[in-house]
Amino acid sequence: MSEAGITSLVGTVAAVCTTGAFLPQIVKLRKQGGEDLSYSMLAVYLAGVLLWMIYGLLFHAAAVIWANVITFILVATSLILKANLEGSSS
Repeated sequence: MSEAGITSLVGTVAAVCTTGAFLPQIVKLRKQGGEDLSYSMLAVYLAGVLLWMIYGLLFHAAAVIWANVITFILVATSLILKANLEGSSS
């Protein structure tokens, strides 16, 4: 495998790992609620994801772009779930 191929593989595997890591959080939110998640942490995480997405766009890094688009959707889903769960318990 070429150096470019290895670099692409490492980036893709890293993107899958970091993006997939947020899925258990959504499952936990749906099952147990979101009291232990702060809005400020989710907001900072979302800002970081958006900045990584911009970085990927600037450097035409497909793995960085798609991973952060998906992560943005997952974090936004978490924010919505947290808000809905807190709103329904009031």
